[in-house]
Amino acid sequence: MVSGAGAEATLIRGALILDGSGEPGYRGDVLVAGERIGAVGRHLEAPAGARILNADGLAVAPGFIDMHAHSDLAVLTDRDLLAKVSQGVTTEVVGQDGLSYVPSTDSTIEQLREQIAGWNGIPDSLDFSWRSVADYLAAVDERGSATNVAYLVPQGSVRMAVVGSENRRATTAEFAAMRELVAAGMRDGAFGLSSGLTYVPGMFADTAELLALCEVVASHGGFYAPHQRSYGAGALDAYAEMIDIADRSRCALHLTHATMNFDVNRGRASELVALIDRGLDAGVDITLDTYPYLAGATTLSALLPSWAAAGGTDATLARLRDPAARIRIAHELEVVGSDGCHGVPVDWGTVEIAGVRDRALDAAVGHTIASLAQLSGATPADAYLDLLIADRLGTGILQHVGDEDNLRTMMRHPRHTGGSDGILVGAKPHPRAWGTFPRYLGHYVREQGVLTLEDAIVHLSARPAARLGLTDRGRIGPGAMADLVLFDPATVADTATYAEPRRQAAGIPWVFVAGRPVVADSERTDEVAGRALRKGRY
Repeated sequence: MVSGAGAEATLIRGALILDGSGEPGYRGDVLVAGERIGAVGRHLEAPAGARILNADGLAVAPGFIDMHAHSDLAVLTDRDLLAKVSQGVTTEVVGQDGLSYVPSTDSTIEQLREQIAGWNGIPDSLDFSWRSVADYLAAVDERGSATNVAYLVPQGSVRMAVVGSENRRATTAEFAAMRELVAAGMRDGAFGLSSGLTYVPGMFADTAELLALCEVVASHGGFYAPHQRSYGAGALDAYAEMIDIADRSRCALHLTHATMNFDVNRGRASELVALIDRGLDAGVDITLDTYPYLAGATTLSALLPSWAAAGGTDATLARLRDPAARIRIAHELEVVGSDGCHGVPVDWGTVEIAGVRDRALDAAVGHTIASLAQLSGATPADAYLDLLIADRLGTGILQHVGDEDNLRTMMRHPRHTGGSDGILVGAKPHPRAWGTFPRYLGHYVREQGVLTLEDAIVHLSARPAARLGLTDRGRIGPGAMADLVLFDPATVADTATYAEPRRQAAGIPWVFVAGRPVVADSERTDEVAGRALRKGRY
């Protein structure tokens, strides 16, 4: 780590300016004055004492906004957050997939810690004392963060706090209590609502419940970001439900990791595009995000049928030990298609262990469930269930079920944004946590020509800022926040791989957050310039 130089004036000279408008880039200078951009033009004069940054050969763009991040705890514990700032990310949207740590109660916070340990770990340095969105955002500001942080109210956490983890319809009183929790989160500064409709307990909400919550979000000017009920069998019906909810509630909709996965959906993204476009034509405000990889990542327990995962960790583990329940789970996973696995019979050869909570199980990392079964002599279903028990559901996985044609089709959509869905913990996490944004710029812009450079910057900065309502981010112009990334269009590339996922991107030498260099000459400085963003009060 190198020492930062604070937020004094910096003149970025001779860069290719990609201002977020989508217009062709042009050579010029950008003056950073404090935390904001002071001037943009050609041959600007440097103020006395200003740092001069020779950007010949480099492009300068608004800082990238990760519309789907799982850095909920990392922003509080990892002051470097190198995975994100080194790829030019200056703002992250957390609280994703309907599960995070607030709102919570004294009884649900422990269940949340356990349930999403595969996403975030359980750091010893945190006391998990937050119970409201306001508490969490205050903790971000108190500790300081490398990136700016925007929060979504997680619908599953709301349901857990009010209804519990059982599969039942909410009562009238519970409906009202959940609506008030969402309203409180929005008043505290959340930007919208997320849901995880293949995860317990969010998956137990029916359409009417989601509609009631989205009405609250809409009244506060926020957006709904659902992980819907299926990305496999029934994916189009699941997308249609989300668009219908947005239409009826008049709530803006942001479709997270929007693609069509598994063999049943190969080459079918055009059908999803047509569905989205019909919604847009009908007046529904829709955006979406994707990550530029074919493998997905989640927890191993997420594949379980919903009935097996109901009631929390201890209830789930008890079922996994029950011989009759194990037979039923195996049948649903391998023959019927578990709702936790998107209605598709699982291919154990596609399920790779990415990380374990219990380090005594490290030898499983890098293996598929199929290979673990072969090594142990067990059936794949038994190997799967035994690992869940041994690791108390804390195992993270990669699931290799994507389709390249689908991916390209979705990233070309004019309402598309970038989201890493990056999980930062585990021995072999998905490389998207370190490589998403440079992979867009290197592989899909320079090498494949799927997007132009100017259009890619709109996808990665300007359009996400507009979705969040951040009027002074996502653009380069006088008065805008000096969240900036400088990269070499000729060399920018992701270097993180599935084998070595924690490798810093190439070709991104400078990153500024609020005018302060958090990356300088490709090295992390000691600057911690991010803040908690609050809707309407950033």
